[in-house]
Amino acid sequence: MPFTALLVDDEPLAREGLRMLLAEDPEISEVLEAKNGREAVEIIRRAKPDLVFLDVQMPEVDGFGVIHEIGVESMPAVVFVTAHDVYAIQAFDINAVDYLLKPVTRERFVKSLARAKEHLRARPAGEASRQILSLLETIAAPTRTVKRLAVRTAGKTVFVEVEDIDWFEAAENYVQLHAGRAEHLLHVTMNTLEKSLDPELFLRIHRSIIVNVRRIKELQPVTHGEYVITLSNGVRLQSGRMYTERVKTLAANPF
Repeated sequence: MPFTALLVDDEPLAREGLRMLLAEDPEISEVLEAKNGREAVEIIRRAKPDLVFLDVQMPEVDGFGVIHEIGVESMPAVVFVTAHDVYAIQAFDINAVDYLLKPVTRERFVKSLARAKEHLRARPAGEASRQILSLLETIAAPTRTVKRLAVRTAGKTVFVEVEDIDWFEAAENYVQLHAGRAEHLLHVTMNTLEKSLDPELFLRIHRSIIVNVRRIKELQPVTHGEYVITLSNGVRLQSGRMYTERVKTLAANPF
């Protein structure tokens, strides 16, 4: 039974790697590519592929934005792909719609593709949309906090232990993490990142800043209920007015 697949990823090397793996399967009759979410929406509407390998983190329209734009009822079978272990991956393994963590291994990909094809052969009408809804509900309520982050830099993937990170700050469509002298960009929103972090270890002090509380050396109140927060490395950050109560709670609880 022939299948058409669509690869959606803003990284050309990631798309090429998946294309090479798909080329080994004789049932994959055509492989389409989209380098961003907007292209993916257009191709899904026009070509109606059977299966989509969908990167979760992309600038502007991310993977979940694609689903909301197309509509759950109209989506093909979806295999989510991401470099960030920010969700309870075990929960995805019980769904016919699968989940791949970058860097994708051949063994894991083969299993995922086999599962997706079996799903396409056997699913009743509407089953795909129900499973995507289940997956989105799982994503909306992560069941654990992330212990490390995978970041892509200079053509490779680097793993950063979360406890080693000093602070995060929004950077247009990305989030920049600071860990000692190292800086990395993440394809994730501040809201999603905040939900994935241990609230005992990280505190959002501004719409654009999340700080590791173990790195805080000093809190200095300034005007309008805001604080200047000095980290152990000397970096000074200013809290936002709407986050004043959070910082006050931290100041009132020394333990």
